[in-house]
Amino acid sequence: MASLEAVIEIGSTGIRLLVAEITDDRNRNVLDRSEMPVALGRDVFTGGSVSRESLLQCIRILIRFREQLAGWGIPPEKATVIATSALREAKNRDPVLDRIHVKTGFRVQVIDGIENNRLTYLAVTECLKGESVTGRAQDAIILEVGGGSTELMLIEKGKMAGAHSMRLGTVIIEQQMRTMLGSFQDARRYVEEFIRNTRGSLNNELDLKKLRQFIAVGTDARIVAVNTGHPISTFLWEIERGSFEKFVDELQDYTTEECVARFKISYNDAQSLHFSLLIYKLFLKLTNVRKVIVAETSIREGLVISKMTTPDTSLQQEFYSQITASARNLLRKYRGDERHADYVRRISVKLFEALKTEIGLDDKACMLLEVSAILHDIGMFIRLDNHNQHSSYIINNSEIFGLDKEDISIVSQIALYHRGSRLPQDDERFQMLPRNDRMIILKLTAILRIADALDRSHEQKITEFTLRLDNETMTIRTTGKYNIVLEQLALSQKADMFESIFGYKIIIM
Repeated sequence: MASLEAVIEIGSTGIRLLVAEITDDRNRNVLDRSEMPVALGRDVFTGGSVSRESLLQCIRILIRFREQLAGWGIPPEKATVIATSALREAKNRDPVLDRIHVKTGFRVQVIDGIENNRLTYLAVTECLKGESVTGRAQDAIILEVGGGSTELMLIEKGKMAGAHSMRLGTVIIEQQMRTMLGSFQDARRYVEEFIRNTRGSLNNELDLKKLRQFIAVGTDARIVAVNTGHPISTFLWEIERGSFEKFVDELQDYTTEECVARFKISYNDAQSLHFSLLIYKLFLKLTNVRKVIVAETSIREGLVISKMTTPDTSLQQEFYSQITASARNLLRKYRGDERHADYVRRISVKLFEALKTEIGLDDKACMLLEVSAILHDIGMFIRLDNHNQHSSYIINNSEIFGLDKEDISIVSQIALYHRGSRLPQDDERFQMLPRNDRMIILKLTAILRIADALDRSHEQKITEFTLRLDNETMTIRTTGKYNIVLEQLALSQKADMFESIFGYKIIIM
């Protein structure tokens, strides 16, 4: 039976509504769209807080959207409402969210930049479904310029090489220019310097000059596509690089009023158009791509895809593979031992699968275990001694595509406790976590400690083995002749948590 999904996005420059129908065969039909401008970004990026006037305007818009949803039979509690950078940075965020809930019935979830990247990736992937495998496997950049941030993803041979949420948005630039009484040329120099400073770290993840695709997401990019490009599928446009750059250059001479008249957009959107397209063009200059692909989609579509009642298993697995690819790229950045990391990851998954009937955790937990296994020794970049503490610190202060702050916190704690005699239960911070998170950390840490012990020498000696659970004993039976004294010693030192959590005594033969 078809179901309805409603998503409301509270952004820096406006509030946007999407209503979609999910059919039994997992197709999406957009039934309704609405958008109303509100200057939340200008308030927050200038004064730090949402003003009373903007809050009242926000509430009026949401009440109007509530009535619109009522026409579709969707009550406020069934709608998904998200807020991005403006409310994320607002000093009075909590009172604002509370007031919105009291007055409208909507509960707002504030998402971080990496979650924004995740939803954008899902939306763009859906758009590219009809494209050839060759095209999808090319090195690419996905870029979305918003009012409060620019979301960027680097794809290497179809896998995630890096994901970043940069504090470079149209409203932020506009407010800084007003504060400094600067001109558009001052704004251009500011953006150029920001991108120049960012280029080095991006090139460490993927050589930008070797990119084959430049994928732009957002309403402003679509304006260029409609005026200078041509459609290549239902939701994709293609623009010649020269045409894109020429359009952006010519647009810089238009006033805001001329943009409103020429492109039939709101005054609010027209105010940000110059800065937004400038950012796209300057990032484009870092590459040698010949064409710009514009995906006619948004994080709202991505959220609908993520909420489908019968998720596409292949899409979910592809998404998880992008997360682990991002983790590998982070390990590479800190010059980690990739062979050891991948070996521990494979052993961890094998242990997880062997215990699946009694471990009580889902596929997402297995993915978090894989990420933890990849990154558990990343702290060796800083120092060998106490490297688990350094690993935890690096993970906690890094962006991993597809993982939100709670997920990253879980991975960092698994890395923290993967070695040493100190148990998570001895840590007051661990005790303050929700019970579900505590159990995930305990179970996954116990598995990771065993997998890490089986490669104590970092030589991957045990290439083949079988697992057998019998009479409260887990027997690891190796095949072949190896000198595994180090692994046996490490196992005797690190098996205590596993035996305590799962009740199995471990024997290696």
